[in-house]
Amino acid sequence: MKRDSKLSGILHVLLHMAEHDGPTTSEALAKAMCTNPVVIRRIMAGLRRAGYVASEKGHGGGWVICRPLEDITLRDIYAALGSPALLAMGNRSENPNCLVEQAVNAALGDTFEEAETLILHRFGEVTLASLSADFHTRFKNHHRHHHGGPAQNTRAPNQSEPLS
Repeated sequence: MKRDSKLSGILHVLLHMAEHDGPTTSEALAKAMCTNPVVIRRIMAGLRRAGYVASEKGHGGGWVICRPLEDITLRDIYAALGSPALLAMGNRSENPNCLVEQAVNAALGDTFEEAETLILHRFGEVTLASLSADFHTRFKNHHRHHHGGPAQNTRAPNQSEPLS
């Protein structure tokens, strides 16, 4: 079963944007997500409506994050994406006549509701700033591990370097 990776993908894109000075084009973001720029513009439009990003037109234009990373949570981004389903499982039938299936639905429904509440609560605790800090820690450790000794360049890749 294919999982919905839109939230993961847009968080990836937002963190790349946070590392760049100035706007990032839809084309560059699409390349990072291995998708089409139209898909990026559609996703980013929801984030723009919510006030998390802005777009600048023309030469040198693109997308920018317009709120501090500390003020944006995973739950904010999830809501701006339209609150897609968090769990792939569901009931076989939503309004069954069978009493056994009603009992199964009740048990599963309560459990799913508790799980979604917990996930959304945790999403509300994680900010883009904390994800960025985690990235920077990983970047420094990766550099130290692969190049020996303390990191010489602790700055994340800049806009002239390819997005990963």
